[in-house]
This record gives sequence, C-alpha cells and structure tokens, in this order.
Amino acid sequence: MSDPILSAIPNFNLFGEAGDLPDVVHCETIETRSRLHDWELGAHRHARLHQLLYLQSGGGQVSLEDKRHALPPGTLVNVPIGLVHGFTFQPETSGLVVTFAAEMLDQTLRAGEGVREMLAMQTVMPAPAAVVESLRAIFTTFSGRDFARAQILRSLAGLVLGQVARAIDAEGGGAHRPAQTALLARFESLIDAHFLDRWTVADYARALAISPAHLSRVARTHTGRPASGLIEERMIREARRNLVYTNLPVSRIGYALGFEDPAYFTRVFTRATGLSPRAFRRKLTEA
Repeated sequence: MSDPILSAIPNFNLFGEAGDLPDVVHCETIETRSRLHDWELGAHRHARLHQLLYLQSGGGQVSLEDKRHALPPGTLVNVPIGLVHGFTFQPETSGLVVTFAAEMLDQTLRAGEGVREMLAMQTVMPAPAAVVESLRAIFTTFSGRDFARAQILRSLAGLVLGQVARAIDAEGGGAHRPAQTALLARFESLIDAHFLDRWTVADYARALAISPAHLSRVARTHTGRPASGLIEERMIREARRNLVYTNLPVSRIGYALGFEDPAYFTRVFTRATGLSPRAFRRKLTEA
C-alpha cells in the first residue's frame, strides 16, 4: 500500500512526460517561474529531472525533505532526482535554475567514478566561482540558437556536473551522507550496471546485503516509488534514449532490453509514458 502523504506530493516535469528529450538541458532565471507563483514553489519532486539552483541576489528558504535552509546571495542548491523540495523567495530574487533530464545524466556520468553518487546528495552550499561561471555560460548558450549549440551545451553540462560533484566532495559530502541516501546511491549504481541483466528486487537486495522489503522502503521514502519502480524507470529511460537517438525498430529495442515479446514491451512502455513506442518516437520527431 502506498503512503498517502508521499502520494500527495506532486511530481512535476518541466518538459512534459513525453517531451523531455529534444533539448540537452533546460535553463531559466529564478524570476521566470517564481514570479508566476508569488515567489513560492510548494513541496514537489521531479521523477526524471536533476536541478541546480544558483541564487545570485535576494534571498529565501529551501526545504529539502524534512529540513529547511536559508538561501543568502551566492548559494548553490543541488536537488537530486526524486528529492522532495520547495522554495520561498524574497520578491525580485534573481539567479539561475538549470535542469538536466535523467537520460542526459545516464549518457554523461560514468559508473565507478563516484560523480553520480556525489550528485545524489542534497546540498546547500556557497556557490564556487567556477560553477557560477559554467552556469552563466549554459544560460547564454541555452538562450541562443548559434551553430553547435547542442554540442556546447552537452560539454558545459558535463563540466558543471563534475564541478558540483567536486565541490560536494570538498565539503565533506561523502563523509556526512545519511546511511539511507548512501544506500539509495549504491542501489542506483547497481541498477545502471545490471538493469540489462534483468535483475529482480531480490537480486539487488542480496547484492546490498539487505532485505527486499527494506530496499523498497528506502526507495519509496526518497523517491516516492518502490524499488521495482526504479528498476523499471531505468529500463524505460534506456528505451526512450534508443527511440530518440537510434533508428532501430521498436522490436529490436525491446529485444535488446530483454523483452522477448515486442507486444509486452509496447504495453510496459505505454503504461510508463502514456504513449506507445512508435507514438513517442513520432512525437519527438515532430517536435
């Protein structure tokens, strides 16, 4: 049975459930969205999006799960995928919000390097000058339509993610990471390594030396979804990437992901995204 409180927390997707892949990143000012909501964004989570917020001037507060933090000028906030968060800003606060789709993180971050684990930590800290410079470069590039825009955005995205991970590590993030957050990061790393092997929740729990029930409790607490949902979500992300970035037939993509029946793959994908694989590919092609 799902937790009614967790179920009541909205899941937002800036790009739409089926339209979050055409651009490399999304970048906007804090003012753009906050002014429309009287400078307050209630508690919510993003199922497929990772965000960085840089507060340049003004101030406010951020809630990350059950903790509240002041936001003085010069603050950087790292908001991992699935984290419940909300903001209250002083009127006319300025800054930048950069959002990365989960698929982009999958392409950019390599397993075993520790960057993904650092970025999975909720963090509020003084913004390093190098990170601010990279965020501003992303905003400038995102706002334009110059040649090689997507390539430059990909490079800048990889740069700033690495810079933020390094800053979190320098702040002692790894040493102070809550045990459950660390467990979730290890689980997500294992999913990246074994989702094509079609491991079950029991397989992952065994590798983590915990019970399947405990693994699902931790997953649901931090993401609002059970462990099985995170495993399926990783599979769907891989399917979506292949549908967008390759010309492989839908049946071939399903077989590559371990689905012996193309019709079953279509049902699973449709249930998860609201569109059939062919409709999903056609929609993005037309975007």
